[in-house]
Amino acid sequence: MAALCSETMRHRSFPIMGLIVFGGVALGPAAFAANSNLPEHNIVSRAPFQPRAATHETRIASQGVLEFPNANEVSPRIETVSPAPPTRSSFMATWDGVSGAKGYLVDVSTNESFSSYVDGYHDLDVGNINGRAITGLTAGTTYYYRVRPYTAAGSGGYSNVMTATTEAPTGLIINATFDSSIVGDPNAAAIEAMINRAIAIYESLFSDPTSVQILFRYATTWPDGTLLPEQFIAGSNWVYYTQPWSMFINALIADATTSRDNVANASLPSSALSTNLNPTGANGRAVGLDTPPAMFANGTVGNGGPYDGIVTLKSSAPFQFTRPTSAGYFDAQRLVEHEIDEVLGLGSRLNLGGNDLRPQDLFSWSSSGVRNLTSSGTRYFSINGGSTNIVSFNQDPNGDFGDWLSEACPQTHPYVQNAFACAEQSSDISATSPEGINLDVIGYDLVNTPPPTPTPTPTPTPCYPNFTTAEGCDALSSLTTGAGNTALGWRALFLDTTGSFNTGVGAGALILNNGSSNTAVGAAALLLNTTGTQNTAVGTDTLVFNDSGDSNTATGYFALMNNTTGGSNTAIGSEALTVNTSGNNDTAIGNLALMNSQTTSDHVCVGREAGSGITTANNNIIIGHHSGVHSVFGQESDRCFIDNIHGAPVSAATAAVVMVDSDGRLGTLTAEGPGPGGFSPKGIRPQAIPDPARQAMLNRKVQDLRAAFAQQEEQIEKLTAQLKEQAAQIQEASAQLKMSKPAVKVVVNKR
Repeated sequence: MAALCSETMRHRSFPIMGLIVFGGVALGPAAFAANSNLPEHNIVSRAPFQPRAATHETRIASQGVLEFPNANEVSPRIETVSPAPPTRSSFMATWDGVSGAKGYLVDVSTNESFSSYVDGYHDLDVGNINGRAITGLTAGTTYYYRVRPYTAAGSGGYSNVMTATTEAPTGLIINATFDSSIVGDPNAAAIEAMINRAIAIYESLFSDPTSVQILFRYATTWPDGTLLPEQFIAGSNWVYYTQPWSMFINALIADATTSRDNVANASLPSSALSTNLNPTGANGRAVGLDTPPAMFANGTVGNGGPYDGIVTLKSSAPFQFTRPTSAGYFDAQRLVEHEIDEVLGLGSRLNLGGNDLRPQDLFSWSSSGVRNLTSSGTRYFSINGGSTNIVSFNQDPNGDFGDWLSEACPQTHPYVQNAFACAEQSSDISATSPEGINLDVIGYDLVNTPPPTPTPTPTPTPCYPNFTTAEGCDALSSLTTGAGNTALGWRALFLDTTGSFNTGVGAGALILNNGSSNTAVGAAALLLNTTGTQNTAVGTDTLVFNDSGDSNTATGYFALMNNTTGGSNTAIGSEALTVNTSGNNDTAIGNLALMNSQTTSDHVCVGREAGSGITTANNNIIIGHHSGVHSVFGQESDRCFIDNIHGAPVSAATAAVVMVDSDGRLGTLTAEGPGPGGFSPKGIRPQAIPDPARQAMLNRKVQDLRAAFAQQEEQIEKLTAQLKEQAAQIQEASAQLKMSKPAVKVVVNKR
C-alpha cells in the first residue's frame, strides 16, 4: 500500500457574511460561546477581528500513487463497533441486533422511567445499525437509553434499559456533529465510535474550560460541494483570527499553568517577529481571547457560524475504523486526530501565506538560539530556545510545512502529525507526544504535566551556547547568559540563568542555583543554593540547605546539610558539621565531627565525633575522638585537645620531654635557630631537663632491683645454712660408721 503524503494546505478566502459591528463590538459569533456547558475562560474583550477560513489537506505521497475507486464502485465493509468511552458531551449507545429488523428506534432520557426525553432522541430512527453516538449532552450526567426494532409490519418491544454517564464537567469539551454523510453510511456506528474515541483522548488530556465545535464528514467533496482532489485522503476547514502580536503573546504568557509553559515562554522573542499572529478560533479561546466559532456547514465563515472547523475523511479511501489496522488499510482515527490538531491550532504560516506567524511558528528553530521561519534548511520544534530538538518540521513542499518530518514507511516514530502517513500504522496524541507538547505550549492546559519531551531526536548542531553541557530532563533549562556550566541529571541547575562555571551532577543538584563556581555531585547536593559561590558538595544531601554561603567544601552523606549562610567551612565525613547553619572557617574531618556545632567558628576537628560536644566555644583544635568538652572546665575557646595521651605508657628508654614555644611549635629539643638538627651555633647539643616522672620511674626501678637483690641474698643465706647443716649430718654419720667397725684380726700361717 502506498504511503500517504502529508497535508498540503489550501488557503481559501471566504466573504464575511452578515458581520455587524456597533461601536467596536461584533455581534453574532461571540454569542455562540455562551451555549457551552462549561464556563469559558475570562474572555478578553477587545476590538473585533474578522474571522477567516483556511483548509488543510492530507494527500497521497507522490512516490506511491494510490488510485481510489469511485464512490459508486465502493463495496462497504461493515465493521463491528468497537467500544468507545463517553466524552463530556456524548456517549456511544450500542445494542445487539435483532434478526429480521429493518431498523431501530432510539430513546434517550435523564430518568429511568422515560417520562421525558433528551431533545431529538425520542423514537429516533437510526437505520439498520447497532450503534449510535448520542451527542449534544451535558457533562457529568447519567443518561438512560433503550431501543426497539422495527419491520415493515411495525415496531417491536423495547430492549432493556441501558445507562451511560458523560465525563466530569471540568476540562476541554469537543462537541461533535455528524454530517448526514456519516449518519447515513452503513458503517455509521463504527465511524462515530472511532471519532468519539479520538475526542475522548483530547478531553482526558486538556483541562481548558472551553468548548470546541467540529463538524465531521465522510464524503468525496469539500463542504462547499467541490470534488476532493484525486490524491486527497483527509482534510479540514477551520476558522482563524488575525490578532495583534502583543495581544496574543500577553494572553499566552498569562495562560501559563505548568513548568513546561514557563520554559516555553522564556524562549519567546523579546520583540515582535511579525505584526500579528493568526491563531485558530479554538486556540484563541484557549488563552482567553474573544475568537468565537464562525464557520457554517458549507465551509464559509460569518456571523452565527456554529463551527470552529470541519473534518472530512474521503469516503472512497481504504479506511479502517477499528484497530488493529488490517493490511492495505489506513487508520482513520490517526487521520481524524491529525485534522483535530489543525482545528485546535497546529500549523505554520508557511502554508497559510503572508508574513504573520501562527502560534506554532514561535517554537521553530534551526539550532540552539537560532530561529528558522522559512521552508529552506533545517527546522525543528523546540520549547527551550532550540537546545532540545523534540521533532523536526517537514520541509518537503509536497507536504504540509506545519507537520513533522517523516521517515520512510514503516516509520519508527509514526506520530499523529507526521507529514506522510503509512498504511497499517496507528498512533494517538498523548501528553508526551510532540503534538501534546505543541498544543500545551501554544495555550492548551494539560491535566497532568509529565516530563516535557519524548526521547529527543538529535539536533543538527549538538553544541550548547556559552560552552555549557546539559544532559537530563530540564537540566539547565532556564539558562540565558551563564557560561561554562555543566549539568547532568534530572533538573540539575534547573533555574540557573546567569550563574557561570557551575557543575551539577545528580537529580536536583544545584536546582535553584544562580550563583557561580559551585560544584555539586549527588542527589539534592546544594539543592537550595541560590547565590552562594565557590562551594563544593559531594554526596547525597550535602550542603542541601545552603543558600548564600560561599567557599564551603562538603564531602559525605549529610555533610554541612543545614548550612545556609556560613562560609569557608570544610566538612569531610558522614554528617560532619551537619547542623552548622552560619558558622565560618570550621574544618571537620570524620564522621559526626562537629556534629552539634551550629554557629561556632574557627574549629579544626579531626576524628570520628571530634568536637561533637561543642555548641558555644570557638577556635579549638581537636585531634582524636574527643568531644571538645573539658571534664572540669566544660566548653572553652582557644584550646587544643589531643585524645589518647593521658595515662598511655611510653618507652622509658626513648621517652623525652615535649616542649611548646610561644608560636605553638612542638619539640623535644631547644634551639637558638632553625638548624635542621636542633643544635646551637656552638655545636653543643643541650641536654634535656630530667622529667620528674621519668626520675620517679627510674627510682622505682632501682628500688625494685634492690628488693630483688635482697631477696636473692636471703635465699643464698638459707641455702648456705642448709648446706652447713647437711655437712654436720654427714660428719656425724661418718663417726658412727667408724665406731661400729670390727677390730682387725691377724691370721698367722703356721705351716
